[in-house]
Amino acid sequence: MTKKKIIIATGGTGGHIFPACSLANYLIEKNYDVKLTTDKRGYKYLENYSHLNLKKIPSSPLLKKNAVTILYSIFLNFFSILKSINFLIFNRPSLVFGMGGYSSFAVCIAASILRIKFIIYENNLILGKANKYLLPFAKKIFVSYKDLEGIKKKYNHKIYEVGNIVREEILKANISNNEIERFDSLKILVLGGSQAAKVFAEELPQIFEKLKKSEISLKVYQQCQKKQNDQLTQFYKRVNIDYELFNFTNKINYYYSKSNLVITRSGASVLGELVNVKLPFISIPLPSSADNHQYKNAEFYKKKGLGYLLDEKNIKNQLFDLIISIFKDKNLIKKILSNQRQYSDKNIFSNLNSELQKILNDKN
Repeated sequence: MTKKKIIIATGGTGGHIFPACSLANYLIEKNYDVKLTTDKRGYKYLENYSHLNLKKIPSSPLLKKNAVTILYSIFLNFFSILKSINFLIFNRPSLVFGMGGYSSFAVCIAASILRIKFIIYENNLILGKANKYLLPFAKKIFVSYKDLEGIKKKYNHKIYEVGNIVREEILKANISNNEIERFDSLKILVLGGSQAAKVFAEELPQIFEKLKKSEISLKVYQQCQKKQNDQLTQFYKRVNIDYELFNFTNKINYYYSKSNLVITRSGASVLGELVNVKLPFISIPLPSSADNHQYKNAEFYKKKGLGYLLDEKNIKNQLFDLIISIFKDKNLIKKILSNQRQYSDKNIFSNLNSELQKILNDKN
């Protein structure tokens, strides 16, 4: 029996790359012939995925700073579409799966031109620009939550709620909540996204110093950029805080298992992971995120009682008090964990595969 060919179009940050790799691994196990396209930014995250069949396709957002950048963006996207057309003609896939973001745009447009079925995935709570342009031509849009904004009613029939596509090791994780519920010490994990947040390295250490002075038992696990290592090391040693620094890592479960409170940016992928491993978190959205999507994500999880939300501008004035209130009132943690236990994406891949089969078998 001939294997069905599926192209997964991804790229950009880890928030797009890791779910794409997890999906690829699952589909390969289910006997699909799978290839991944990624841009230059996404390629650097793929050193542990050498078993996957990869193709580089350049990508660019539509820059609007001036006439020169607009023309450059148009030229690069046109070139990317041509390269994608050539790639798809050579590979002849049954389906293209766009993971969202402008890195998947060219491949999906090429699929539409060649009349190859394609679906798109949106894990944010507001429809991204690339997906907004692609939706009229897409066979389906897979979403993490039906609550997302930005989809016109005439496209509601294309929506299929699948949940969060998260890393396989997250779904298989068995992280105990017993110690978290006791919460007799603080083990704080700081995540700044796959690119690490500069402001976290600049402002959070002072908050942790105040916690230390409050005679709270504290351990900090902090993701940072390599150039921030020396600065943070010197600070934590000077104020005698127990710490562990790390840069980008594929072993995130190690840090999840060591912590009982997470301070994080608000990318859809990381928030989905934290809910699945049942970890309380304080979400600090990136103010400059496209369409303010990180705030929308954080607001959704806050309203569902799955985590806390704090604006970046309030780190200095409010974060310390928020951490203290969480630490002193154990019921706050128990409530968060109780709500998180109602959510699970363990069946995401089987649900997704079931819908893929329907799309592949549909002759229209």
